[in-house]
Amino acid sequence: MTKNPESVISREQGILRGGEFLIKDTHPDNVFIPEDFDEEQLMVRDMVIDFLNNDLLPVMDRVEAQEAGLAERLLAKMGELGLLGSHMPQTYGGMELDTNTNTLICDAFGPSGAFSTTFAAHTGIGMLPILYFGNEEQKQKYLPGLITGELAAAYCLTEPGSGSDALAAKTTAMLSEDGQHYVLNGQKMWITNAGFADVFIVFAQEGGDKFTGFIVERDTEGMTLGAEEKKLGIKGSSTRQVFFENAKIPAANVLGEIGKGHLIAFNALNVGRFKLCVLCVGGSKNSIRSGVQYANERIQFKQPISRFGAIKHKIAEQVIRTFAAESAQYRVSDLMEEKKSELMAEGVDFANAKLRAAEEYAIECAILKVAGSEALDFVVDETLQIHGGMGFSEEGTAARAYRDSRIARIYEGTNEINRLLMVDMLLKRAMKGKLDIVGPAWAVQKELASMPGFGQPQGGYSAEETAVKNFKKIILMVAGAAAKLQMDGQLNLKEEQEILMNVADMMVDAYQAESLLLRAQRLSQRETKIDQEVYDAILRVFIHDANARFQKNATDALTSFAEGDLLKTLLLGLKRFTKYPPINTKNARRRIADTLIEANRYCL
Repeated sequence: MTKNPESVISREQGILRGGEFLIKDTHPDNVFIPEDFDEEQLMVRDMVIDFLNNDLLPVMDRVEAQEAGLAERLLAKMGELGLLGSHMPQTYGGMELDTNTNTLICDAFGPSGAFSTTFAAHTGIGMLPILYFGNEEQKQKYLPGLITGELAAAYCLTEPGSGSDALAAKTTAMLSEDGQHYVLNGQKMWITNAGFADVFIVFAQEGGDKFTGFIVERDTEGMTLGAEEKKLGIKGSSTRQVFFENAKIPAANVLGEIGKGHLIAFNALNVGRFKLCVLCVGGSKNSIRSGVQYANERIQFKQPISRFGAIKHKIAEQVIRTFAAESAQYRVSDLMEEKKSELMAEGVDFANAKLRAAEEYAIECAILKVAGSEALDFVVDETLQIHGGMGFSEEGTAARAYRDSRIARIYEGTNEINRLLMVDMLLKRAMKGKLDIVGPAWAVQKELASMPGFGQPQGGYSAEETAVKNFKKIILMVAGAAAKLQMDGQLNLKEEQEILMNVADMMVDAYQAESLLLRAQRLSQRETKIDQEVYDAILRVFIHDANARFQKNATDALTSFAEGDLLKTLLLGLKRFTKYPPINTKNARRRIADTLIEANRYCL
């Protein structure tokens, strides 16, 4: 699918590499926003919505009860529509749609509740390892059936003793004397789709010490399943333990290279984190719609509760967090699409181009996972609150959404792990020379030694542009000062997770703030159904609030490792870089909320 000719993005200056957002600015014309989708792409979205309205949502109670065979039939229906293979090569029966269209599919699928976990596990961590690392025989054998829904996939990584520390897995795979098969012994837990999956991606220690991926089929002798887990949320998804007791699998079912299982696990998770954000954003928009409609219907003190300022504040804040995450996710989606296209033009095959594109933007995928899951958590909580006592009842959808959302901060790597990862990956890329952070960090240090300017940004989005630049400077200032102390032997960042968390939170805010700014600038250049003032209100409230968060996160980090004159200098620099002008956030939030209340839905 192609972009609308009117919104073709110029790439004359080249696309940013992963993590470069921190040290380079982006022109508004160089980002993709959801308003850029063309008719063909919107038709695909409408097909997803039709599937939800006609096939899934009417049977959600049966999905929640895990009716036998229902999940498989729904996946098969999605296979008929091409939705299980939209991201797969045509060679194996896929549609090979562009990354942005696939992102739109996941976005539209957000309201699917627990079934989104079933769908994501099948199409993501279930299928992608075979696409990325399978040999041609394995791809030909499994991908066509997974694309049609004839086969269902599951991903077996977690064990009772290895969660975030995935490489500590104890499941073993020992090669038989004749070299024809492996014998698997061990236990996996929290395995989505386990109750009906036909194909399992299993990680085990080959020879007892080489972390390796394997393809295991359902009818493998010696493989058994535990009972369905009783979970807080996503009750409609199958989650079981998987046991291997002298389970024999063909030696040909090794996935990728012996001892390179970590490459499979981590690369599959990059895309998983990205898609999780997208599903969370889609779910957030649906939850906001539910809250707005209830607020318009619920009469208290002789008027709809949607007229009350406290309710408007909730709705507006829901919108701001969701809109910010959405802006960031489509920015990353397009970066991955451009990178994939660039690699394919160089002769890289489709699968490897997708793999390397996701790997390139692993930092941004971690940022999105945190942003999307925490936005959803906030949104469903406030939607339940808007519903009041009815929200606490299982008769409506607010309680289910509240329960279902909680897992998003845990799977695909906990948000704490993702925060540590984004900073770790940034520093490692800098040390390897892939990112020049030292130069920009040194420039910030020199700026701190100079006299500050006293002029205020004037006109347009100049104040917001300055704020975003300053957000990046604060991150460079804090990270640079900490890194300098570490090089001098005065600090060990590996033992200072609190500082890394502070830096990570600032990275999440900075990326969303810039993405919001770029989207608002793009929208200001065209006619839109929504008044531009609404988009500007979202942008300015987010930056206003992010500015306060930067002050706190940076102060907490700096006081953790600096003291004396160094601390005074850095705190003065922080004060210089957090001078975003005050705005009337009450009126701005009311403007945002009133737009949705009048439309009686999420209309942005």
